[in-house]
Amino acid sequence: MERDADYLGRYRNISNKLKKRFLKKPNVAEGSEQFASLAKTFRQQECPQYSGFCCLAQARCEHTLSSAAGETQALTEAARNFLEAENDNSELHCPSFEEHLVAAVNCYGHAIRVHIENKQSALAAALCLELGDALRKFGKQSEAIAHYQRAAELQFQNPLDSLTSMGYVASCKIETGDYDGALTVLTEMAYLAQERGGSSSGRPLGAFCDILARFEVTRVLLLMLLQPTPQRIRPEHAQTLEKYAWESHEDTESVQCISEDLFLLLQSVVMACQSRDLEALKSLQVELWPLLSAEQNQLLHQVIAELSNPTGAVVS
Repeated sequence: MERDADYLGRYRNISNKLKKRFLKKPNVAEGSEQFASLAKTFRQQECPQYSGFCCLAQARCEHTLSSAAGETQALTEAARNFLEAENDNSELHCPSFEEHLVAAVNCYGHAIRVHIENKQSALAAALCLELGDALRKFGKQSEAIAHYQRAAELQFQNPLDSLTSMGYVASCKIETGDYDGALTVLTEMAYLAQERGGSSSGRPLGAFCDILARFEVTRVLLLMLLQPTPQRIRPEHAQTLEKYAWESHEDTESVQCISEDLFLLLQSVVMACQSRDLEALKSLQVELWPLLSAEQNQLLHQVIAELSNPTGAVVS
């Protein structure tokens, strides 16, 4: 920041112009433009937190002008500036109370409320996802889950988008070690994909089929990691495992979406886990590695680690 520039004085001058005076109406539109200009100046000076405060002042002006679009734009810009300030502190390992992150969450929350009040659910959902991604980046998966869930609810009329948001919920639960919770979410997603993405024949089409296949693989790996006992396994999870029994010939929607090679490999994984054949599982891991996502490969690695050194920590 330039040493001789009186930025605080400029902020005060703009604020003073907006104060109500006798028989004189303040020019709020001009004040909004001046706050936006000052915010841009702070960004150029690499002071994102001060730019965020100016954007907040601009949002208040837009609210006074009853401009919902201008208000949400300013609030979103303020939130992104506060996130940038928090990221700078994190990269420099500066001690903080995460005050910039809290400010960003509040700005996002306000912008989301304004979008919902104006029946702009798609824009509100987009901000929920943006906030969830930011919290996840800072290692706050537990807080991110609530925002991903809210995005999924707002996107209910768009099943593909809703399933994507629910997928983020499941991933956060896996990252926090809540495997049972992740399995519950994935099961709910599988039912939704079958219900909303089916053709007249009942089989999921296109992207729904790809999503269902991905969920199915992750559910099987989670069940192998949890290893629920026959007395404690839920009926819907028991049905999932029955598809991969050696004598099974079921032709369900989820199995139809999986390639034959992947299905046979998953069937072998289930058999190897049930017989506790560690060497067979390690051989299967080599074949499965290119067919699975990074998250699924990590789950398979954990299954092998749990089978090698059973700790009893993972329960259904």
